[in-house]
Parts: sequence; C-alpha cells; structure tokens
Amino acid sequence: MHYVSAEGLTKSYGIQPLFENISFHIEEGDKIALVARNGSGKSTLLKILAGKETTDEGKLWVNKEVDVVLFEQEPVFIEDKSILDNIFFHDHPVINAIKEYEFICEEGDAIKLNAAIIKMDELGAWDFDARVKQVLNKLNIHHFQQPVSKLSGGERKRVALAKTLIDIGFEHKHILLIMDEPTNHLDVGMVEWMEHYLDKENVTLLLVTHDRYFLDTVCDEIWEMDASNLYVYKGGYSNYLEKKAARTESESASIDKAKNIYRRELEWMRKQPKARTTKSKSRQDQFYIVEKKAKQLVADDQVQLEMKMNRLGGKVVELKKVNKRYGDTIILKGFDYTFKKGERIGIVGKNGVGKTTFINILQGIEQPDSGKVNLGDTVIFGNYSQQGLVVKEDMRVIEFVKNMAESFPLAGGGSLSAAQFLQLFLFDPDKQYTYISKLSGGEKRRLHLLALLFRNPNFLILDEPTNDLDLPTLGVLENFLSEFQGCLLIVSHDRYFMDRLVDHLFVFEGEGEVRDFPGNYSQYRLWQSTIGSKQSAVGSKQSAPDSYRDGIVTPSVAEGQQLANRNKKQLSYKEKREFGLLEKEIGELTQEKEVVTEKLNSNNTAFEELERLSRRINELTQLLDEKELRWLELSEFS
Repeated sequence: MHYVSAEGLTKSYGIQPLFENISFHIEEGDKIALVARNGSGKSTLLKILAGKETTDEGKLWVNKEVDVVLFEQEPVFIEDKSILDNIFFHDHPVINAIKEYEFICEEGDAIKLNAAIIKMDELGAWDFDARVKQVLNKLNIHHFQQPVSKLSGGERKRVALAKTLIDIGFEHKHILLIMDEPTNHLDVGMVEWMEHYLDKENVTLLLVTHDRYFLDTVCDEIWEMDASNLYVYKGGYSNYLEKKAARTESESASIDKAKNIYRRELEWMRKQPKARTTKSKSRQDQFYIVEKKAKQLVADDQVQLEMKMNRLGGKVVELKKVNKRYGDTIILKGFDYTFKKGERIGIVGKNGVGKTTFINILQGIEQPDSGKVNLGDTVIFGNYSQQGLVVKEDMRVIEFVKNMAESFPLAGGGSLSAAQFLQLFLFDPDKQYTYISKLSGGEKRRLHLLALLFRNPNFLILDEPTNDLDLPTLGVLENFLSEFQGCLLIVSHDRYFMDRLVDHLFVFEGEGEVRDFPGNYSQYRLWQSTIGSKQSAVGSKQSAPDSYRDGIVTPSVAEGQQLANRNKKQLSYKEKREFGLLEKEIGELTQEKEVVTEKLNSNNTAFEELERLSRRINELTQLLDEKELRWLELSEFS
C-alpha cells in the first residue's frame, strides 16, 4: 500500500533553504532513518509530514486511510492532567475501560473494581491491557495519578513514548509512525527493549536517531539530507557509510572537473564584448551553472586535531572507601578506585542508580557521606553535562568563542583561530555569525562541546554526550576522542559510541554495587548472556569473572562477534530445554489466567479474595509477556 508521496518540497527560513526540491515515497512496511547535520531541517520535515508545518513549494500527498503519529523531541502534554489522563487520551470504550480499571486498582475500591473487571471482560480489553502494562513496565512508568507538570525531563520523554506506543497499538489500522530522537533519556535496557518492540511491530516507520545500533536493528533504508538535497540508501548504517563515501569521492571528482572548466570559461567571460549573440548568452548562462558547481564544498566529517593538553601528573584521582546514599537508596558502598593517566572508562546502569551522582562526587560538586576523594594537582576537569550550555543567547556564535580565547593551541606548535576551530566542528562561516538563540537544540549541544574542548581539559567527563547530536558531529567527536591523551569518563546509552571509545566499564548494578568489567559494552552484554547469570555480586568494584582474570586477555570485538554468531546459529542444550519448558509454562499460565478471570467475574467473591485475584491477574499478565517474549527470542534460532 502506498502511504506518502512528496514532489519538489522546498522549505526555507530566511534566505537559506533547509531543503530544496526534494522528492520521496513511503510504502507500507518501510522502516526509514533520516540522518543529517543539526539545523538541516530534519525535525521540520517530520512536522511537515505530520501536518504541523507547511512547505514553501512542492506537493505532499498522504493516503487518506493512513494515520500519521508524531513523536516529537519536546512532547506536548495537558500539564494539569495526570499521567493516566495524558496516556489514555482517546475517547473510546476500550481505552476508557482500561483507564478506569487502572485508576480503581490504585484507589482500592472493591465494588468499583469488580464492576471495572466485568466491563474489561465484556469489551475483551484484557489483551490490550496486557500490551499497555508491558509498555508502562518496560519504560518504568508508575504513579499514574501524578500530574505531568511535576515530571522531570526524562520522565516526560518516557511518558510521551508510552503514549505513542500505546496509541499505535490501540487499533489495527494503517499508521505512519514518525519519531524524532526516540532513544534520548532512555537507559540501555529500555533502548534494547524498544529496538526489539519496533523491529517486531508491523508498523511503517520514519525516524531520526543518532543511535547507530538502534538504526541498524530497526531500519532497512536511510535518507540523508545534505546541502539541501535528499539522498536515499537501501540497507543499514555500514552500507550507508560505504555508499556515502563513494558519492563524496564522485562529487569531489566532479567538482575538480568543474573547477578546470570554470577557469577556462572565466577567461572567456572576461574577454567577451558587452553585446552578446544568442549563442554567447547561452554559454554565459552555462558559465554560472559551472561556477556554482566549482565553488561547492564537499563536507569532510573527519577531524584531525592534536590539542596541546595541559600536563597530567602521576597522581590523577584516588577514591578511598567512598559511601553515598539518598534516603534508602544506596549509591556507593565502600567504593575504591585509583584513576591512571589515559584511562577510558564507560559508566552504565539503569536510570536512578547514581551515575550522575558518582561523577559529581568525583569532581567535588557533591560530597560523599564518608570516605576520601584525593585529586591530583594537575587535573583539569572538562564536564559535558546534560544541563547544556548556560550563555547569553543574544550573542553571536563567533563572539562566544572569542570571549574564551582568540586561538586554540596545537600540540605540534601553531594554533587555530576561533573561526577555524568552529569550522572544524561543522560551524560554517555563515553559521558562525548566527545568534545563539537561532541555533537548533543539537547545534547548541555542539557549541557546548566545542566550548568544553576549547579550554584544554585533561580529564574529560561526558554525561550523555550523544543526546541531540547528529551523526556527522558524532563522527567528529569520536575521531577527536580516539586521539585524546588524557582521562576519559563517559556516561552514555549509545552503545556504538561506547564500544568505539572505552576500554572498561563501571557497571552500576544497584544497592551500591559497582562492577569493574574489562571490555566494552558489547563484550559486557555478551558476557552477561553467556556467563553473567552464574556470577553473583560480591561487593563494590567487584573483580572480573574468572575467565578474564590471571592474565587472560579480554576477548577482542572480533572474537566476541564470532562467539555471538555461534550463539545465533544454534541453541545450547540448556536453551533447547528452556524453549521446550516455555511452551508448557505459557500453556499453564494461560489456563490459570482463564480460571482467575472467571473467579473475578463471579458475583459472590469476597473482598479480600477479589483483591488477591486482581493482583494475581496482573502478575500472570506480566509473566506471560516475559515468557512469550523469551519464547520468540529462542524460536528465531531453533
């Protein structure tokens, strides 16, 4: 089924076009990723497709049978309404029944609960309710009566995501799901769950994301917006990089050829008399076309920057028996660690386990309850925080950088001017004279990153640095950080970013337990799936598993991938046995659910029993979701 057709779409703000004369088609079942630099018009194009903005020129046709659902970076809520009211916003009998049932479950009124259960049964709403519970549980959404105005930025994002995913599953209809950076503010577990969810869902998808593993798993086509044009690549991210490199090389050759023609034609133009024949007028018009081509710049997302880093002494940072807790939540329990020069550590763990608190304690922003943090005399922290850049927005970009320094010193001698440094981080000359208030969210994050590096720190702390950054900027950042000689500490849900840059991980497992794992994130996940279940948390900064101790080298990424491939090809004996047992368990749980449902519908059930049965049916629904998901995972390899 044909969903969308666009022909000659053009959109400008001021004299600079975001995109110009672009055309594309979307068919049912397509899963497309849109990539481009920040400020290129990605979000604007998504809003145009969703009917929230209009084009300057061109035609857009959306099939009247298709519903377009837009998940935006900045979600819009009814602020004085509860989480429940915002998620279940449809006026539909099934939605209303689920909403009433969830509300009464929290309220605890037995008579109303019995009536709500009967209504759920009459409408056949239990299956959809199970789907709703899966989404809410996986996204860690609770306290449904809380007003959304009281939620943090990350909580608002998760509620908006739940609202979107529940909406597309509400009715079996034709939906074009458009998502703008859906993985921001989610921990890795949530990202991996959503990856699986969208990959299995029969939904047509267009998304903007910087998460390359997510992109590779979910999408089978990539659109790139570059220099006002749209390029389409079939396949995943690695194929896109290969095809883009070939296109860039071809464009460079074409521009070189145009430059040669331009020099010859420029000489002819200078010699021409004012009175021109029709033939020379045609040649003159062609000259301006060649001139535009010859003066075109080919974007180079690679950066070679040898910064003159402040010297880092032998003593960096030492933490001794550090303890920290907030109320009943333990963040650190007797944490010991001595940082060494050149260390590259990733920090992973669920939201709320204390990752940000840890990096604040490291820098002295927060104090531990007990223990010592000894800081070397030569350490200069560079902290890239989630709060972003605090700056006067009526200032131009170039003025902001020059206020810090006129030039950036290089390790090999010499320096870069503020303008050259800005261009290195993808701020072209026109953009350098733009007011900061006019920059996109991603461009402001890029400026924040640039400002941090301009100060030459020797201990970089990056707290979710990839949020809102485009893929070209991430390439620049990764190339720079791979050559960085100081200490590097990264908190990120971006698995690709972590895999490329870190040597080992601090895994925050909750209750103050921090595991020091010798490898990158993919190796850690591989270890979890093969050995991790056999290990038990012993203490803070727990030692590595036996297979990694005693001089045994941490497996390389290639070795890890080989092991992963072997696991994909066939199930182990234990997994085969698990697969067989799952079928039996799912059948037994389904039977029990039917029995419990019948008892709940009985009019002579006592209040205490009614409460117990209501709790049990919720448990059964969650258990069935988990076991059916595991059955699906194993069935792919059986």
